[in-house]
Amino acid sequence: MTGAKRKKKGMLWSKMHTPHCEDFKQWCRRRLPILEWAPHYNLKENLLPDTMSGIMLAVQQVTQGLAFAILSSVHPVFGLYGSLFPAIIYAIFGMGRHVATGTFALTSLISANAVERLVPLSSGNLTTRSNTSTLGLSDFELQRIGVAAAVSFLGGVIQVAMFLLQLGSATFLLTEPVISAMTTGAATHVVTSQVKYLLGMKMPYISGPLGFFYIYAYVFENIKSVRLEALLLSLLSIVVLVLVKELNEQFKRKIKVVLPVDLVLIIAASFACYCTNMEITYGLEVLGHIPKGIPPPRAPPMNVLSAVITEAFGVALVGYVASLALAQGSAKKYKYSVDDNQEFLAHGLSNVIPSFFFCIPSAAAMGRTAGLYSTGAKTQVACLISCILVLIVIYAVGPLLYWLPMCVLASIIVVGLKGMLIQFRDLKKYWNVDKIDWGIWVSTYVFTICFAANVGLLFGVVCTIAIVIGRFPRAKTLSIKNMKEMELKVKIETDGETLQQVKIISINNPLVFLNAKKFHTDLMNIIQKENASNQLLDDVSKCEQNTLLNSLSNGNCNEEASQPCPSEKCFLILDCSGVTFFDYSGVSMLVEVYMDCKSRSVDVSLAHCTASLMKAMKYCGNPDSEKPISFESVSAALSNIYSNKNLSKLSDHSEV
Repeated sequence: MTGAKRKKKGMLWSKMHTPHCEDFKQWCRRRLPILEWAPHYNLKENLLPDTMSGIMLAVQQVTQGLAFAILSSVHPVFGLYGSLFPAIIYAIFGMGRHVATGTFALTSLISANAVERLVPLSSGNLTTRSNTSTLGLSDFELQRIGVAAAVSFLGGVIQVAMFLLQLGSATFLLTEPVISAMTTGAATHVVTSQVKYLLGMKMPYISGPLGFFYIYAYVFENIKSVRLEALLLSLLSIVVLVLVKELNEQFKRKIKVVLPVDLVLIIAASFACYCTNMEITYGLEVLGHIPKGIPPPRAPPMNVLSAVITEAFGVALVGYVASLALAQGSAKKYKYSVDDNQEFLAHGLSNVIPSFFFCIPSAAAMGRTAGLYSTGAKTQVACLISCILVLIVIYAVGPLLYWLPMCVLASIIVVGLKGMLIQFRDLKKYWNVDKIDWGIWVSTYVFTICFAANVGLLFGVVCTIAIVIGRFPRAKTLSIKNMKEMELKVKIETDGETLQQVKIISINNPLVFLNAKKFHTDLMNIIQKENASNQLLDDVSKCEQNTLLNSLSNGNCNEEASQPCPSEKCFLILDCSGVTFFDYSGVSMLVEVYMDCKSRSVDVSLAHCTASLMKAMKYCGNPDSEKPISFESVSAALSNIYSNKNLSKLSDHSEV
């Protein structure tokens, strides 16, 4: 009896604890995405492209690390550390496969405000080094990196706190026009900060409201102090960089390895400067001494945290928004999902942990992500390989960069911002889709230019919310759940009689950034619910039941399951009569739904579309130029299906 009780107790104990163990494993996989993809890494298919991408990425990380460290008003060597540690942390915790975390221009500009305010240049001698201090750097330089590390630490803590509060669900407030305008304005600020190096001028640090205009006013007032040699070398570098990168883009399909023009330019410029002694002969400013090695970790100075709260919030918000946009773009391009809250955790830890290793604030950069796209990177292994090469630069190659002209480094940074600057072209798209979005873009850009990136971001979000609140009363209904669904079953005479399913879904509310994701989710849920109920029908085959569900899935099912049955075609009609107004985010989601269905052989038709909605869809991405997809009414769309598929008879009609 005792043995039976003991056995029963043991079974109960195992039942109580086994689920907890499984839950812990699932939690680890969810919070450590590397555990999901690393065990399934395909060495044969992915290692070579990841290696080539890692080499190219390392060149970008080194050049941007050096430049953005100077932009952050700290010694260049700390930019190399900022290109190493955050990338390793994000590869473990991040979900973006093509997101390269490291130094970032926007966060560097924000942290520079704190550095210049708390440790101004007049408070120390930058050239005085101490043999007893870290890496032989002066106490002044260590004080400056201490402030930058404090900004990184507190910004990371804020991001981790946002993760704990599950604030990732609030990212729908960050619309594409706001993010585009903010990043474009910040890129304009970065270009402005590099003007003094491009022209070879000595210029005091200028920041604050309207600082952008004060910088150019100072340049024009002191135009005679421009060094012609620096200007010519800058122009030559920019022309070479743009020309070679355009050729690489044109012929990337024909050549397996693109020319690393950044690396070639750095080597050539450094060698020419060394041979001709440009620093003395022409007075060109060079990068200077880069010490070897990595110092032992040290906690950021906690006594300055209260003084850098403003900059820390700016780093946390701007860095996260820019990085999340790149992660979501990567996920959309390569058909996988990104958890907004997990990205808060990944970027928060990428700021907190590296702050103990003398790192400036970090985030993902558009130039590095575009580089990973163009070189064919597959996973975060490319970023880890780049970290190995950055480590080699830190311990071996760093001192050789002494002779790198600052004007050449500035040219590399300016050309690297091309992806952000060409977002000006989006203005035409926003004007044709929704003129209010166009106005939000322009006003957000102006606020970013006049004040700062975090101010422009806040203004754009507030402005967007206010406009949507003002527009929503015009809507017929406020809830995306108020959708009418009708199911039509028709018979087709082909080789035999098979049931065909046509789903008609009526959208009775506007499509804007507030409900774009909800629209997609509710649409999938309705289809799943109906497919589940259809399993009870004896006259519908299992293949016919699951085709529409698998066709509209998010890509989580396997390839066999996602393929539609060859004997069945599915049709989806979206009645857009209730779309009283829309914005760019809503139209983009509608186009995304259409293209996703089309790629899986599901025919989608749109009924009661206004001319402005169809025009907006064409600017967001032309859905289909071969056949009509827009019809005046639902009956016209059904008639088109009849005529194309030789429908003989309408067998049933029901409304849900």
